[in-house]
Amino acid sequence: MRNIPFVKASACGNDFLLIDGARAPQDVAAFTRRICDRHEGVGADGVAWMLAHFSADVEIRLINADGSAAEISGNGTRCVAAYVCQQQGKERVSVMTGAGLKICTLTARRDSEYEFEIEMGEAAVEPELTLALKSGEVRGIPVSMGNPHFAVFVPEFSGNWQARSAEIQHSLRFPQGVNVEWVAPAGSKHDLRARFFERGAGETLSSGTGSCAAVAAAIATGRAQSPVKLQAPGGAQTVRKEGNKIFLRGPARLLCQGEFFLS
Repeated sequence: MRNIPFVKASACGNDFLLIDGARAPQDVAAFTRRICDRHEGVGADGVAWMLAHFSADVEIRLINADGSAAEISGNGTRCVAAYVCQQQGKERVSVMTGAGLKICTLTARRDSEYEFEIEMGEAAVEPELTLALKSGEVRGIPVSMGNPHFAVFVPEFSGNWQARSAEIQHSLRFPQGVNVEWVAPAGSKHDLRARFFERGAGETLSSGTGSCAAVAAAIATGRAQSPVKLQAPGGAQTVRKEGNKIFLRGPARLLCQGEFFLS
């Protein structure tokens, strides 16, 4: 029986399996779906397949729980940085992603929990867009963080936001799919709340690039001022804008390690 070792990590409830890319089976998508299943597998929002890279500490190929590929995950990147920090003792970890090189700087550590700030690059914020859905019109702001987002600002979260998010993801406006953020105020221009519905995973407890996109859209439209603490069901992350660059700070916890059996 072949075994594939893994480490499980979580960043504000957004959980990932970290696996050596050299151990990847031939059908990576099918294996990722299997190991990410929360009943018949280990359970996760995705797998970060880790590869050697000539100019970075590590390269990651991110595959969502449904087997689809993703350009980048801010939380997944932070989880990988925590693993590299634990293994190599580095406090500055360079991670090559599908959206380019990201530098993770360690800001705090306690036992198996690591806090990093990541330079996420520039956010491309587009003008507000209105979509006609079966459930009614929805207005949001398209944002690219190297992956596509649609930030919808609301006074409060509705009971059907997940179903509306799924409709948005199937809109012809987003042929490659889109990550959806619902964003609500939280008392000041330095505080926001959010819910996330991601490509390939559905509802997640948190999202790193989603947090960046939500805050970038809020700053661009005068709804928020940097820095912004964004609260999600899985916990809080801080996003700040310096010049044209976005920085994301938050925790990542190494949860466990094990072996997954291939029959």
